[in-house]
Order: sequence, then structure tokens, then C-alpha cells
Amino acid sequence: MGRQSGTDTDGGRRSTVTDVARRAGVSTATVSRVLNRNYPVATATRERVEKAIRELGYVVNAHARALAGVSARTVGIIVNDVVDPFYAYIARGVEREAARGGRLCLVCCTQGDPQRELAFVELMHERRADAVIVVGGSVADRAYTGELARRAHELDADGAKLVLCGRPPLGERVPTASVEYDNEGGAFALTDHLLTQGHERILYLGGPPGLSTTRDRLAGHRRALELRGVEADSALEQPGAFSRAFGARRMAEVLRHGTRFTAVFAANDIVAAGAAQALEEAGVRVPQDVSLVGYDDVPVAQEMRPRLTTVHVPLEELGRQAVRVALCDEDEDPWREPSTGAVRLGTHIVVRDSVAPRRARRGRK
Repeated sequence: MGRQSGTDTDGGRRSTVTDVARRAGVSTATVSRVLNRNYPVATATRERVEKAIRELGYVVNAHARALAGVSARTVGIIVNDVVDPFYAYIARGVEREAARGGRLCLVCCTQGDPQRELAFVELMHERRADAVIVVGGSVADRAYTGELARRAHELDADGAKLVLCGRPPLGERVPTASVEYDNEGGAFALTDHLLTQGHERILYLGGPPGLSTTRDRLAGHRRALELRGVEADSALEQPGAFSRAFGARRMAEVLRHGTRFTAVFAANDIVAAGAAQALEEAGVRVPQDVSLVGYDDVPVAQEMRPRLTTVHVPLEELGRQAVRVALCDEDEDPWREPSTGAVRLGTHIVVRDSVAPRRARRGRK
């Protein structure tokens, strides 16, 4: 993506803007300003940066410098994968809101790698993005959180904002904006819906262990069971990837194992589609034999037969709000209530055709 680099003096890997910044004791943005000469920099600071550049043998990548010229009024969004509809619809909301303000939207994909995410945040900072939006759950890791918090401070110092979209805060003193949705509440409501239909043996399927999204959905599921006086069974919690392949594979394994359940709570609609495939191949009917629900309300939920009962998450609006909270001081409409830098959107159940009341001798006994 046009990353600026040079060759280390020891002949090893090529040095980066980060290496120069660390050697000079400044932010990466300050190094970029010295290189691009587009902002005033104190003489002493400039000299330190230029000295570090010489010591590291750093050479500016001409392509990266050219990109810097078109980066003004830019919003960056960092997602796991644009093919996943969860991220795709949030990205569409970001792009549309950015375009409304005359901004370019740059999308980066991490493929689930936290280090790639950190590198992309840094790259967006170098491109002088007005806002950098990181989307989706995160894994609790102190080193990673510390690095992301440091980058949030650097962005804030240069008048930009790191926006956390659908993930936990980094700490009270870290300058971020946030857009959340009622993840736990949606899971609570969906589990309660199954319980009111007589289902107590509910198989929870999918969601990477340790991911904040999984943690919140499981918390809502467990809370509903507890309030209804239903004892949780660890054998009915089957975490894993948010993928159709996982849903199909693990559902088939659970059926072969003979685990008792009358309903399946798939951690998202894509997992539900995989589970439905495995159930059909095993001759198990939805909802006559087993009820099935999902989460997110992406298009596959309406395309499935029977149509899937799920939790609606306002994905595109999450993206729009992420841009608004980051740029509220500059772009906020005069009639709009001032933003606090934190937005929480609601979720709700969409009842379709994949749930039926539990009857005697029904389900996987």
C-alpha cells in the first residue's frame, strides 16, 4: 500500500517510518511532516528526524509520497474481511457518510491479524486520515491494547480520531470515540424467545473463544438461562469461527455425538446457514425437529428456507455513526444534538419461520 521504507545500515530488513520515529523520539506523523514538508516542524525536531533518517539509511518510497498528496479529507476503516457481510455493511455505511462530507474512504483488511491492524492504523496516520475506524471484536491482549492506545494518542495529538466500532474501550484516559450496539441484550432477548417457546436444551454454536463479540453474546445467552432458572450445560457451548464451514462441520459432529438439544443458537447468520446445511443432510427438519436462530440479520437470514429468526444489528448505521462521532466538531449539522463521542445503538429480534414451540418427544433426545 505504498509504505515508505529504506534499508537498515546493518543490511537487514528495510527500515520504516516507525523505526525513524523511535530513533528520533517523535511520532510517525512528525516524521511524515518532515519528509513531506507540508506542516511546520520545530528546527530541533526536524534535525533529530533528519539525523535518524541518515543513521538508518532511510529512503522515501516515491509511490508512498505520491499517495500522501491525495490523502487529505480521508477516513480509514479497518475490518477483518470485506467478504463477510457484517463488515461489508458497516463499511458501506462508513463510505456513504464519508462521501457525504466529501471524503475519500480507504478500506484495509486484517484477516484477523492484530499486528496487521496496528500497521494499518499507523499507515492511515501517515496518510493524515481524519478518522481511523477499527471494526469488530477484539481479543484481550495487554501488549496489543497498549500499542493501539499509543496510536490513539498519536492520532489525537494530530487532530485525528481513532473510532472503536463494536468493540470494548481502551481505557478512560485513551482519546477514542466509540460506536457500540447492544450485543449482549440481543443475545439475551433471542435466548429468552427460545425459552418462552419451551426450549431449554439450547446448543450455542460458533464465535471465536476470547473475542469480545463472542464473550458478550455468550453473556447474554447465559443471563437469560439463569433468569429462567435453566442450568447452563458446558457441553452445549460450542465456540469456533464465524464461518459457514465451521457451522456445518461442528453441527455434523454434534449430531454424530448424540448431544441432546431442541434448539440451536448460531453465533451469527453465516454459522446458522452452515448448521442448517448439516441438519438437512442428517434428515433433521427445521423447525419441526429443531429450532434454529442466528445473529446480525444479514441477507442470508431471509434467503434461507425456512427464513431465519435472528437479531437485527443496524450495521450500516453503525458505519455512519462511526464517521459522525469522529468528525462531529467539523461536520455536525446545527440542528443535531451535540455528540458525546460515544454512541450505542439498539438491537431487536426479527421473528421469522425457523422457530417452533417444543413439543413432547421433539428435538434431538
